[in-house]
Amino acid sequence: MSPLRHHTDGDGWVECTCGQRHWGLFGSAGLMVVDPARGVLLQHRAEWSHHGGTWGIPGGARASEESALDGAIREAHEEAAVPADQVTPSHSWVEDHGPWSYTTVVARCDVDFVPYPSDPESLDISWVPAADVDALPLHPAFGKLWPAIREQAFRHLVLVVDAANVVGSRPDGWWRDREGAAERLHDKLAALTSLPGALLGLPATSWWPRIHLVVEGQARNIYRADQSAPSDDASPVVIERAPANGDDLIVAVVDDALMRRPDDHVVVVTADRELRQRVTRSGASTVGPRTLHQLIAGGA
Repeated sequence: MSPLRHHTDGDGWVECTCGQRHWGLFGSAGLMVVDPARGVLLQHRAEWSHHGGTWGIPGGARASEESALDGAIREAHEEAAVPADQVTPSHSWVEDHGPWSYTTVVARCDVDFVPYPSDPESLDISWVPAADVDALPLHPAFGKLWPAIREQAFRHLVLVVDAANVVGSRPDGWWRDREGAAERLHDKLAALTSLPGALLGLPATSWWPRIHLVVEGQARNIYRADQSAPSDDASPVVIERAPANGDDLIVAVVDDALMRRPDDHVVVVTADRELRQRVTRSGASTVGPRTLHQLIAGGA
């Protein structure tokens, strides 16, 4: 191996129970940056590396104190000059072997940049149209996962939350302070990071959502008097204030999201049967408040 490669305390081989050796004492992770105009950013691996000469994504061993997302972004910065502070993840896929795992994070980069091989582990770093990826000699693990990723690569998750229905699903005294109950729900949603795809009925292991919280009635005033509240630009939660019927605004939010990006996953959180039917006709899927409470509790 080249002595110039970057080192972490996770460097090393794991003898896996599957009978193979895997790189990364604490697992490994990689980043696939996607751009609708240019395709997907791939790495042509150096000949001396494991499965040298094949194409995959920038990635490597995670450090002991590093999340899969942080490890993937660091590796992409080290190997492909991806701006680490401008990456927004959309979803991830985990190849889990028990004692070892590899996480593929799919993300966009929020600024234009010129990728290049920024360390000796790459022969080339190139944008490849998604339709052309299959023609390349792919790293075996990436090649096995690619068909599933290809179907989801440019999709995002939009989570639309019926605040009144979710707040009203638990008898915790919310009716004495509807505004406060909605604010507490907002704060819990803002603290969410990635969400498990299985609970939402979606492919991929995890999704990073854009959340729209629809509030009505007394709850419309949440954070209006609080100048310290996060703005929509700084928060993953957009507050949608219904002037009248909250259900009508939820349908409008769904329609707008699917008009802008028809292939995205739009999931509405509500137990209201009529509303479920309306948003399903618009092209969204639905989950109930119980699922959202599970997500807030950590997917238990």
